[in-house]
Amino acid sequence: MLDPLSAATDAFTSFLFGKTETTRLPVRTSTGQAQAVYLPTAAPGLGDSGVIIGREVYSGKGYIYDPFQLYGQQLPAPHWLVLGESGNGKSALEKTYVLRQLRFRDRQVVVLDAQGEDGVGEWNLIAQELGIQPVRLDPMAAIDQNIRLNPLDPAITTTGQLALLRTIIEVAMGHGLNERAGFALKVAHAYVNETITDRQPVLTDIVEQLRHPEPESAEAMNVDVDDVRAWGLDVALVLDRLVDGDLRGMFDGPTTVGIDLDAPLIVFDLSHIDRNSIAMPILMAIVGVWLEHTWIRPDRKKRIFLVEEAWHIINSPFVAQLFQRLLKFGRRLGLSFVAVVHHLSDVVDGAAAREAAAILKMASTRTIYAQKADEARATGRVLGLPRWAVEIIPTLTPGIAVWDVNGNVQVVKHLITEAERPLVFTDRAMTESSGPSASELEAEAGLAMRLAREAEAEAEVRASALEQRMADESTVA
Repeated sequence: MLDPLSAATDAFTSFLFGKTETTRLPVRTSTGQAQAVYLPTAAPGLGDSGVIIGREVYSGKGYIYDPFQLYGQQLPAPHWLVLGESGNGKSALEKTYVLRQLRFRDRQVVVLDAQGEDGVGEWNLIAQELGIQPVRLDPMAAIDQNIRLNPLDPAITTTGQLALLRTIIEVAMGHGLNERAGFALKVAHAYVNETITDRQPVLTDIVEQLRHPEPESAEAMNVDVDDVRAWGLDVALVLDRLVDGDLRGMFDGPTTVGIDLDAPLIVFDLSHIDRNSIAMPILMAIVGVWLEHTWIRPDRKKRIFLVEEAWHIINSPFVAQLFQRLLKFGRRLGLSFVAVVHHLSDVVDGAAAREAAAILKMASTRTIYAQKADEARATGRVLGLPRWAVEIIPTLTPGIAVWDVNGNVQVVKHLITEAERPLVFTDRAMTESSGPSASELEAEAGLAMRLAREAEAEAEVRASALEQRMADESTVA
């Protein structure tokens, strides 16, 4: 019941302007039609600046990700972990991500390519397309083509050289160096650096000095020179493997001149090395430290370091410690470390569980492709994924993954352009990471266009019917 003043105001307004409100009949409709009026809302994305990955499955929105754009705002660290069994699209995601990042002028990428077929790594086709020659680390290729990385390269600090030598030895021996062996190595390294000034010191110099230590070095510590020789014997035998053993030719000479560290993409082809041999973590340690001191520079470039078969790094305590320092150091210089692993259980249950946990903690972005139910539950427990994400991981189809970007969890379908397809789906990629065929993509696009046209036509019919009903009601009134 209106008060007298309000009633008088309404009456005066109606007298001057006519009735301002109209009575409309209720409209009966279906939920299928009403959903166009009450649109669903989706989880917020990561912004519109960066690299296009694909589309978010539940909302259909484009999914854009760039650790350099998100760092400091939504990401505490720019590092990224990619998980999933073979055949689900990890390889395609890595390659298209790199190709799209290289569209930015201030990006540089290094790839440790540990997979391949037909005598070359699987990144060989992309390197050829960009006019880049991969750095193939292979004992026989190194002997023939003289491709070497020197652990004693002057570009690496003396402290870094000694740390790298210790890591090589500890990885090969499977345990840490004791104090006496460490002393013998330190003495030999110091003597070589002090006395060889007319050329790059090489591993042969270290081995020779371990076998024949200088008396002055022993006297400085008040020990017998024969004791120092005995302490360094095992160390000399391990390093001799890089000089005259099955790993010869790659690290036993000066660094090869001509490796273009300014190229947008640098591919280290490790596909000729047995993945399960001790050589792989040794290679990754040497390459990682060499890049740390020669490639990463304070020049405001954004760098991506992508490692295939990264469990060789995370599963070795000594190599993991080196890369852990690299990751901490890299954040200040614009480095994003991308680790590609098949199963999280490969690393969390290994000898380097503590180091693995530290590296995983630094990876603020996690992308998980399809896994078996047991593996998915273990992954969810370690990474702290929500229950709904853990439950759908075993049901994911190739090309679709759960993305966890510092707690922002979404399901994303990776999309590949026709220009990228010949570079991404090589013969090996087709057998391990089968993606949708061109006909499937064309059918999908055609279906989407047809549904859009049908929805547009239906909306026009509903709008026309509504206008007609309003006109009829107005006439009746």
